[in-house]
Amino acid sequence: MIISSKFMAACLKAETRHTRRLARLMPLALMALSGLSTGSASAQTPAQPTFLSSAPPLRLIVPFTPGTGIDIVARTVGPRLAERLGRPVVVENRAGASGNIGTEAVVRAAPNGATLLVSVNTLVMNASLYPQLPFDPVKDLTPVTLTSWGQLLLVASTKSGFKTAADLMQVARTSPGKVNYGSPGVGTPHHLSMELFKATTGVFITHIPYRGTGPALTDLLGGQIEAMFLPIHVALPHIKSGRLTALGIGSDKRHPLLPDLPTLAEAKAGNVNVEMWFGIFAPLGMAPEMVTMFNREIREILLTDEVKKAFQAQGMDPSGSTPAEFKHLVEQDALRWSQLIKRQKISAE
Repeated sequence: MIISSKFMAACLKAETRHTRRLARLMPLALMALSGLSTGSASAQTPAQPTFLSSAPPLRLIVPFTPGTGIDIVARTVGPRLAERLGRPVVVENRAGASGNIGTEAVVRAAPNGATLLVSVNTLVMNASLYPQLPFDPVKDLTPVTLTSWGQLLLVASTKSGFKTAADLMQVARTSPGKVNYGSPGVGTPHHLSMELFKATTGVFITHIPYRGTGPALTDLLGGQIEAMFLPIHVALPHIKSGRLTALGIGSDKRHPLLPDLPTLAEAKAGNVNVEMWFGIFAPLGMAPEMVTMFNREIREILLTDEVKKAFQAQGMDPSGSTPAEFKHLVEQDALRWSQLIKRQKISAE
């Protein structure tokens, strides 16, 4: 049988029209089927945005070692975020250079929802301490949400003989340079908190930087150095055992874990508020709807009783925020520490 070329062309044209109609109808059919198959489940769990349907595992980059406050935040939030998003969440510790190595990894990451940074206010301190960084840790990240606050205590070795902040200040004034304080390193919150204390009270105390909290704490307990700022959860066991003396808390209010410990302002040791904020950031350029989604999911996690208890046991107070509120906090804190670093002529390089 001979088939004319005109007839074949007509058939192909009709087939093409039919294929196009099917292509238009297919997404609608799939959506309808999806709605039928997941209707009962969607009543129990909120529907997730379509961009998560084929998303790779989410990496939570922690720019410090395991066991730190940031690491605790990531490992508490991570599994619960995985449940809510229906995708794996992996905590990845990338320590080094005061947090700059892990931070840069997120700055360079694609803003596609596969990478987030869990950080602390060291982030904004680094902006002034390391002016030669190839990125701006404040401007080159997208704030997602605040997660919690952590308190720092001014503590002294029991071998120092200091019972109050006034005792420390008196010796530091009468014998400048006699008192030594430790920190986990230049530019850490522990270091800059003491520099703020010095600037506020007008005393001079010699800084002894260590490579990490562990060695500094060992020397503090042994009496090789006299004082230090420490996170409440690190200091508390040693305060209770009588090996450290708590002189004051660097906050606007007292803490439930140590209700009898005065704030530094109450101890007449200057109005020194050195609360540490913890929060989550995304690479710059992440779609606003994706930032909103992460913000919503993480803030709801922070409201759960189990997360509150987990944080409070470590001396951290859970606290969420909108992305805009967190951005404002980050910018204001960056300005505050920048002014202190310039005034005290502190350099990490």
